[in-house]
Amino acid sequence: MSHPQLDSLVRIGQLKAEPAAESELQGLVRSGIRRLADAARGELSLESRFDLAYNAAHSLALAALRFRGYRSESRYLVFQCLRHTVDLPPEQWRVLDEAHRKRNLAEYEGELDVGEQHVAALLRVAREVGNRVERLMGTR
Repeated sequence: MSHPQLDSLVRIGQLKAEPAAESELQGLVRSGIRRLADAARGELSLESRFDLAYNAAHSLALAALRFRGYRSESRYLVFQCLRHTVDLPPEQWRVLDEAHRKRNLAEYEGELDVGEQHVAALLRVAREVGNRVERLMGTR
């Protein structure tokens, strides 16, 4: 299941080639799907919904990377690899890029400035990643 662009990242030490266990893949997908469902709950604060949607997207993106046989310690790189793991278009990846920047500001500087529109866009992209991951894993 080798992939030329991902193999290049292995060669420069950004990724590790490592087969995934089925239980790991299922756990990542299950976690992502549950968080997506919770992120859609309107009674939660916008900040909580953002956090849930962001972590759902990461869990699903990591499942795609692990399914392809790679591992990364970098959340950002996991999102960047979506182009190669599930063929996510650049405009959707940019939503995750923006979410990652906002998440880092919240985590490291205590500042989270998100609006309903951004959370809705993040949810849409996270769902798309989930759909693509399920199709990918269904092709075995």
